[in-house]
Amino acid sequence: MQVWQIDDRFGLERLKRVERDTPHPGFGQVVVKIHACSLNYRDYLTVTGAYNPRYRLPLIPVSDGAGEVVAVGEGVTDLAIGSRVMGTFSQAWQGGEPSRERLRSATLGGPLDGVLSEYACLSAQGVVPIPEHLSYTQAATLPCAALTAWNALNKYRPLRAGDTLLIQGTGGVALFALQFAKLAGATVIITSSSDAKLEQAQRLGADHTINYRNQPEWHKIARQLTNRRGVDHIIEVGGAATFAQSLAALRVGGFVAIIGILSGAAATVTLTPILMGSLTVQGITVGSRDDFHTMNRAISAQQLTPVIDRVFEFDQAPAAFAHLAAGRHFGKIVIAVQ
Repeated sequence: MQVWQIDDRFGLERLKRVERDTPHPGFGQVVVKIHACSLNYRDYLTVTGAYNPRYRLPLIPVSDGAGEVVAVGEGVTDLAIGSRVMGTFSQAWQGGEPSRERLRSATLGGPLDGVLSEYACLSAQGVVPIPEHLSYTQAATLPCAALTAWNALNKYRPLRAGDTLLIQGTGGVALFALQFAKLAGATVIITSSSDAKLEQAQRLGADHTINYRNQPEWHKIARQLTNRRGVDHIIEVGGAATFAQSLAALRVGGFVAIIGILSGAAATVTLTPILMGSLTVQGITVGSRDDFHTMNRAISAQQLTPVIDRVFEFDQAPAAFAHLAAGRHFGKIVIAVQ
C-alpha cells in the first residue's frame, strides 16, 4: 500500500510517500480501506516536530479518517466487511474519564501510526459507524474537530437554549461549535481577523461577529452585545494572547472551554476574576468512543453536514499541510485517499 510518512526526521520536507506492506488484522482488529482523511492543527505540529519531538520515526501522521472495513480479525463480532467506519482519536478510550494511557499512548497519528495511508489496521473497539447521510469525505472531518466541539458544549457544562456562546476563530472546531450551538438554540458571537470569514460565519448562523484586528478589546464588545451581563460560554483557542480577555468577557458563573493554544501556552493570569466570578475553566481533549456515538446520534437526527474548505488528492498531501499552515481556510481540509 501507499502511505505518507514522516521519514527519518521531522519537517514538512521530510513527509515522504512510500510503499509499505498492506496490514492484516490480528485478534480484535479490523483493516480499513481509507477513503478520506482530514487535517487538524495537531497533525501539522506533529509533522514539524513541534507537538512531540520524541515520537518514534518513521510515523504515518493524521488522526482523522473514514473508510470501509475490508478485513476482520478473530474475535470481532460487531463489524463486517463493507462496514463504513471512522477511527477514534484514542484507540483505548472507550468511555469514562480520560487517563494518561488513553491520551498519550493510544492516539492515532502519534504515537500510533495514523491514517494518511491507503489502509489502516485499527482496533475493532477503535472505530464507530459513519452516519448514513454523510460521505466518506464528510465523515473524515468528525473524529477530532467535531467531537472536541461537541464535548466543549455538552459534556461538562451543557449549552442551553438562550445561552450566549463566544467562539474564537473559524477553524474546524469553531465551525462545528457554531453548528452545534445553533441546533441548541444559542446566540453565537464569532471573532476573526477576516471580514470575509466573518461574513461566511454569518451565513452559517452566527448572530454577531467581531473583527479583533479592528476591535482589539473584543471582550468589551462581547459584554456590550449581552447588555454587559457577559457571555455564558466561550470556546477558547487562542491561548496566552486571548485567555485574559476570555475571562473578562464571561458572565458571573460562566464557562470557558480551552481547546487550543495557538498564540502560546505560557500566560500570566490573574486568578481574581476566576475566583470572584465563580468561573469554570475546562480543558477539552477530544473525547471517548461513547462520546462519539452520542454526538453521531445528534448529527444523524439533525442531518448536520460539516463545512469543508478544500479537498486535496492523495499525492497533494504536502500541499494540504501547507494550506493548513497558511491559515486561510474556512472549514476542514480533507485529503481524498481513494
